[in-house]
Amino acid sequence: MDLTYTEEEEAFRAGLRDWLAVALPELPPRPPPDDWPARRAHDSAWQRALHDAGYADVHWDASPTRRLIFLEETEKAGAPYVGANFVGLLHAGPTVAAEGTREQRERWLPPILRGDEIWCQGFSEPDAGSDLASLRTRAVRDGDSYVVTGAKIWTSHAEVADWCELLVRTDPEAPRHRGISWLAMPMDAPGVTVRPLRTLAGSTEFAEVFLDEVRVPVGNRVGEENDGWRVTMVTLSFERGTAFVGEVVACRRTLAALARTAREDGRWEDAVLRRRLGRLNAEFGALWRLTQWNVSEAEATGGIPGTGGSVFKLRYSHARQELYDTAAEVLGPDALDLSREWTLDRLSSLSYTIAAGTSQIQRNIVAERILGLPKER
Repeated sequence: MDLTYTEEEEAFRAGLRDWLAVALPELPPRPPPDDWPARRAHDSAWQRALHDAGYADVHWDASPTRRLIFLEETEKAGAPYVGANFVGLLHAGPTVAAEGTREQRERWLPPILRGDEIWCQGFSEPDAGSDLASLRTRAVRDGDSYVVTGAKIWTSHAEVADWCELLVRTDPEAPRHRGISWLAMPMDAPGVTVRPLRTLAGSTEFAEVFLDEVRVPVGNRVGEENDGWRVTMVTLSFERGTAFVGEVVACRRTLAALARTAREDGRWEDAVLRRRLGRLNAEFGALWRLTQWNVSEAEATGGIPGTGGSVFKLRYSHARQELYDTAAEVLGPDALDLSREWTLDRLSSLSYTIAAGTSQIQRNIVAERILGLPKER
């Protein structure tokens, strides 16, 4: 498989670098972590800048390779990540682009690209755990609307979102994977209650969402009724396939900074630490190559990442935790200082083996869909 870049792709890279060199110095400072209205405004302003410069469509209206280049270069330059726009740009938007009708694409994609509308993800439920297909939130058809009742948890960016990509059960009698539908729910609809959740790191990017007979138009359903599980697999393929690309670049940059810090404070003399840093360097180098492979595969199969995204997500989650455990060794007693960036990153890394599908779920996918092993009985 050819993992090199074409002349046209390298020209895109060079133009992006030139634009970032001009745009980033003009960007205002990032607001405090807990001021989500301010963070939404900051992240949306950056997205509007990308839109006006012609770079906003890389997440679904460009080739996977161009998307990879964009994420690599913006991360290297220290540009803001998608932030509050995460779900819209990397999950809901690509799903609507791939599965939505022309009217749905025209309604939802431009506001996401301009940074005008923010989305959250309403998949997980308090009683479902990692078994997403056991969700209980009900949607009962009433004329041209669904009446939705239930609860969601770990709903990313719900407190500042305009829309929610929502999984509901539309046929409780059908086999559990076949009675689910994918809806776009307006967050200002009557009956929606949002309760922010504070994480171990002290942030509130997640929330509980309670739904009390919320009416959602049938026209907001993406895909056919009861075909939501298949649509969800499209969403999750994006979440596991390319959504973490920028973070791999960030981890490689952190690894280089760890090595510099270890040399400065004398910890570099520890042979065990040096071996760990060397192994992590090889690990993230391999993850980057795996990312390129997954992108090349997506390019050949219509732009949607395949099951290789589960291999990547599984290994990346553990490698990230190992990286920040090593950072704690380098920091020593300072690893307990919550004002240190690496300390907060270490706390957040604990969630990566759970978020976007637990490691256990990823192993099942790899075993059944890639290795062809029999399903658990």
